[in-house]
Amino acid sequence: MQWEMAMQTRNKFMDDISHLMTNAMGVAQGAKDEAETAMKGVIDRWLADRDFVTREEFDAVRAMAQKAREENETLKARLEALEAAQK
Repeated sequence: MQWEMAMQTRNKFMDDISHLMTNAMGVAQGAKDEAETAMKGVIDRWLADRDFVTREEFDAVRAMAQKAREENETLKARLEALEAAQK
């Protein structure tokens, strides 16, 4: 009977420790999630304050610049041909 009491006390103690650890892990996970959310907010605000462009905006401007360079080369070639024809 005394052995049973000791085992029940030990099992209760282990259950309490298990619940305590589970709760601690839940609190730690919640703190981690909260810290990640806060850090993401800080980074998002920092990036917004820097007036960075999105990838889509960058690609659109790059395409416009490429088209302008190609048109410039075409016009340069036409101008050189006209100048050569005048000589």
